[in-house]
Amino acid sequence: MTNFDEYQSPYTWRYSSPEMRGLWSERNKRQLWRNIWLLLAETQMEFGLVREEQVQDLRIQAENVDIPRALEIEAQVHHDLMAELKTYAEQCPVGGGILHLGATSMDIEDNADALRLRSGLDLLLGVLSEVLLALCGRIEDTADIPIMGMTHLQPAEPTTLGYRLSFTAQDLWEYYKILTNLRTGLRGKGMMGAVGTGAAYGELVGVENLETFQQQLSQKLNLPFFAVVSQTYPRLQEYRVISALAGLGAALYKFAFDLRLLQSPPVGEWSEPFGQQQVGSSAMPFKRNPINAEKIDSLARALAVMPQVAWQNAAHSLLERTLDDSANRRSLLPEAFLICDELLQVTRRLVKGLIFDREAMQRNLEHYAPFAATERVLMALGQAGADRQEMHEKLRSLALQAWSAIREGQTNPLLNLVKNDAEITRWLNAVEIEALFEVQNYTGLAPSRARALSAEIRPQLKEK
Repeated sequence: MTNFDEYQSPYTWRYSSPEMRGLWSERNKRQLWRNIWLLLAETQMEFGLVREEQVQDLRIQAENVDIPRALEIEAQVHHDLMAELKTYAEQCPVGGGILHLGATSMDIEDNADALRLRSGLDLLLGVLSEVLLALCGRIEDTADIPIMGMTHLQPAEPTTLGYRLSFTAQDLWEYYKILTNLRTGLRGKGMMGAVGTGAAYGELVGVENLETFQQQLSQKLNLPFFAVVSQTYPRLQEYRVISALAGLGAALYKFAFDLRLLQSPPVGEWSEPFGQQQVGSSAMPFKRNPINAEKIDSLARALAVMPQVAWQNAAHSLLERTLDDSANRRSLLPEAFLICDELLQVTRRLVKGLIFDREAMQRNLEHYAPFAATERVLMALGQAGADRQEMHEKLRSLALQAWSAIREGQTNPLLNLVKNDAEITRWLNAVEIEALFEVQNYTGLAPSRARALSAEIRPQLKEK
């Protein structure tokens, strides 16, 4: 942050990576515009419309972006692209006069935005890949570690730590594939003029040559074009992208919210890394707040509402185009990517630095896992010939006694209560009952499925 006298969006200095900020910067946007103008001129030269020396003049000045001068001109003409065009033309006494020949503003802007969307997805996919690989490592290390599963925020049945981490890995892996497909399918507007017919370019190169002209431009930009456009490319493309980013944000939100719950001292199984000099509270020196997880949830909420605006832009692009999406897209597109980038950056640090408290996990298992064993005991009793309904009521009664003991600060007595109940021991002996209470024997497919997910993800990311 360098300007302390005017508001600056926190996305421009507090959040996101330098690479993502640079991609959506004013300078890079204008540089992309210039690159597209240059490629347009090069293609027109191949069709005999402009001379080599004119194109060479444009090449020399293509990277000489002069934003202060462009802003001076914009103050007069009230059109940012036209101001940049005039600035570029001023710098090119030989070639400036042929800039933007046949083009409308959105021929330049929409193709530049498609390129920025693609580059933004590339950056996000790179960080997401790192998050997934880090998760795979944590899953592999913890696939067999038993923990207490929770439903309705209440103790339920044992699962494993690696399996719980797999929830996040699976969600993120799905969105990795979704974003990859979206990235592959991104298209630009092409050079199709004011209403998307290409009529102006047809006048310049001949309608019979227009498809070839568009194909050459597409190749030079390394960007496929939509077959049918208006003055803009379909705004549904942006809706699809931003919706996917919001979906990814939902997965990260759940991960962070779970971490916040698990870091709470009554559970105390997970915690964020905490620096030696880090301050948790200005008033309460003892606090170790889950600030990174809370940041994820806060920013994800902002991201969650952005698809609504993108939907409006797509739905209200009336006839061949209206301008009522222009102002909001200046912040909508960059901020969606900047937020998502920050979410992934923070998640990567959290996954790598997560602290697991094995003692807390064991303590919670000792407190609550015996209750889960009642399901196994009930099934074993039924198989032994006992009346299922009678045994259900018996186990329910013993469980309530155990809950009362826990509330009084005692260790869970349920195993002993079951072992010493005459009605139950009529059907099962003590050794059988103890085996049924073993946590490690009641995690089902959790360990193997956690490992299988990691084994699916890791090779595909390493190949990339």
